[in-house]
Amino acid sequence: MTKLASILLCLGALTSVAQELNFKVIVNAEQIQTTDRAVFKDMERAFANFLNTRKWTNDSYKNYEKINGTLFLNITKMPSIGNFTANAQITSARPIYNTNYESVLFNFADREWEFEYIESLPLEYNDNTYINNLTSMLAFYAYIVLGMDYDSFSELGGTPYFQRALTVVNNAQSSNRPGWQALGSNRNRYALIENLNNPQMVELRKNTYRYHRQALDSFDKTPDQSRQVVLDALKNVKTVWTIYPNAIFVISFFDTKSTELVNIFSDGNLNVRREAYDILNTLDPKRNI
Repeated sequence: MTKLASILLCLGALTSVAQELNFKVIVNAEQIQTTDRAVFKDMERAFANFLNTRKWTNDSYKNYEKINGTLFLNITKMPSIGNFTANAQITSARPIYNTNYESVLFNFADREWEFEYIESLPLEYNDNTYINNLTSMLAFYAYIVLGMDYDSFSELGGTPYFQRALTVVNNAQSSNRPGWQALGSNRNRYALIENLNNPQMVELRKNTYRYHRQALDSFDKTPDQSRQVVLDALKNVKTVWTIYPNAIFVISFFDTKSTELVNIFSDGNLNVRREAYDILNTLDPKRNI
């Protein structure tokens, strides 16, 4: 075998086992009074490296198949050196077939992000035990993002990853850190994973597949049929909403999809558009399209 062939073979092997995530991490620390600003850039590198270089599944990903996402961390307090309080915004996107468009798949605000971080120290994590709050939170969202992505390509395909996210939550229960507790906010990490594993909300997870695979992926060819699929998905959301009006899964759906839904129903059959408008105006009145 020639040297060139060997190099190409190695490159092909590396490509086929590439990690799943392609996350950009942005840390905003404008509110923090400190002379050591380098720690925040180090956070960006370390958090991105943790998410993007770890293998989270047993599947092989090519580079172009990686899941694009963003972790935006707004640090609000530094009670002591190495201790931080922040708000986090986690988003991920999915490409739509035969287009250059990426549909936002997950958009979640976590207002209970507390962690310890010392510059240059390695980030340790184990699926089977709680080591520290930072890596547990990062792993939790890695599994949530993977679960949402797999759900969008096959019905309930993300189940294994939501189960792993649930394990992360269960392991973190004894830490007494905010965001993991059943009696805390109805918009925290516990509430999110409870919704995703709640049998009475399974139609919302099935909607992820219908909305993306059966509607958006074929929208350019069959727009009217695709709009009807999205409308049916909205009806499913309304059914769940009548039982769980404050469910974070429902709230997150509209936080993620409100602009896209307006674009989808800006054209097409008038009756379908009116029905969609009525549902959106009932379930998401603050945006009042």
